[in-house]
Amino acid sequence: MTRDVQARMNAFMLDTLETAKSTAAAADENSSKRKGTWVTASAHIITAVIGSGVLSLSWAIAQLGWIAGPVTLLLFSAITWFTSTLLADCCRDPVSGRRCSSYMDAVKSNLGGIHYRLCGLAQYVNLVGVSIGYSITSAISMAAIKRSGCFHKNGHDAGCHVKNNVFMIIFGLIEIILSQIPNFHDLSGLSVVAAIMSFAYSTIGLGLSIAKIAGTTVGVDVTSAQKIWNWFEAMGDIAFAYAFSTVLVEIQDTIKSNPPENEAMKKATSIGISVTTMFYMLCGVLGYAAFGNKAPGNFLTGFGFYEPYWLIDVANVCIIVHLVGAYQVFCQPIFKCVEDWCSNRWPNNSFIKEGRPISLPIFGVYHFSAFRLVWRTAYVIMTTTVAMIFPFFNDVLGLLGGASFLPLTVYFPIQMHIAREKIQPWSCKWIWLNVLVLLCSVISLPAAAGSIEGIVKDLRTYKPFTSVS
Repeated sequence: MTRDVQARMNAFMLDTLETAKSTAAAADENSSKRKGTWVTASAHIITAVIGSGVLSLSWAIAQLGWIAGPVTLLLFSAITWFTSTLLADCCRDPVSGRRCSSYMDAVKSNLGGIHYRLCGLAQYVNLVGVSIGYSITSAISMAAIKRSGCFHKNGHDAGCHVKNNVFMIIFGLIEIILSQIPNFHDLSGLSVVAAIMSFAYSTIGLGLSIAKIAGTTVGVDVTSAQKIWNWFEAMGDIAFAYAFSTVLVEIQDTIKSNPPENEAMKKATSIGISVTTMFYMLCGVLGYAAFGNKAPGNFLTGFGFYEPYWLIDVANVCIIVHLVGAYQVFCQPIFKCVEDWCSNRWPNNSFIKEGRPISLPIFGVYHFSAFRLVWRTAYVIMTTTVAMIFPFFNDVLGLLGGASFLPLTVYFPIQMHIAREKIQPWSCKWIWLNVLVLLCSVISLPAAAGSIEGIVKDLRTYKPFTSVS
């Protein structure tokens, strides 16, 4: 009799749990208006991945050489793909089946405790850093358009130096306007345009490298100490080139539930990383082949190419348009986090809660929020100001890549997978997964250190707000 009662209780608990899961999933689906597919997710991924990182790859290959450079690119690609598929499976609460709307939410559901807080620190510091990095890169590309015309008119030996600050301000003004896009679900169109632009400038750079067509040498190009630091920084640049795990959960949250969103996300991840790796290998290797050990830090704005100047201008316009969209992809998680926190903290505050619909031609009804306007404008102004203070392209990219790759791309996805699948400690799978974490830490920590050394070196001679290209 006791066994029969226990069996009924177990069955009841299982039915209750399944009902809770389906109810949570249904409520989740109805409340979010998710319309995304693997196609839109692929566009978001390509927008996030083929960013300013591709511009530094020829320089990175020059530091690492013909063998280590391509091997490192492929290694980071394989690791990113593997851990991203693990992360895609961790985007629902293991008990209730509720969707996780952010990376932090996924870590809280699967790991909880101190992991949740550490993830928040790593993710949002990285997202702010990416915003700053994209402000720097866009300003450099805007300045390059003006400089290319100067070089064409006055010759390649002309000074043609241009201050970047005014271009950072222009980029900031554009982002203040676009930051009023309410959430990730409304970014699909912008991401598609940005993804097309990333293909365009990568293809132009690739073509110019082919037309122009052993790592840096100690004692000739660099000192032995600088060679080591450049190696580290180059690995950070490559790590940054694959940095999209910080927004993977947020991208997956835009995908509708039928077919299962984790399967759609895995497909989008495979497509996005495969396409970007192909472009990265071509741009990095052929860029190095074109420039050799003198490869510039940004292969479209470092003026290894001067002619045809109009084609270089087109490439830089594509970079700017792409970064306008990519900035929003990386900012939306920050916007959502702050706005949700403020709504929960002050639930009755009319300034935070209230908004009003505005009818806009072409775009339809837009729900205006004064709080969103003030807070997001302040955020864009802050990132633009910091970019003007620290406009160090390669060093900033390397620091962001080195600092974020280990925790966000490798450690948290693997630890969530271990917890979710209940992998026993010291089993074969547990050991090799943690060995992967250890090996990635050996790469990431020196990469961040190399970039910090570069920033310290630049700061010795740099005066804030006086950057020139």
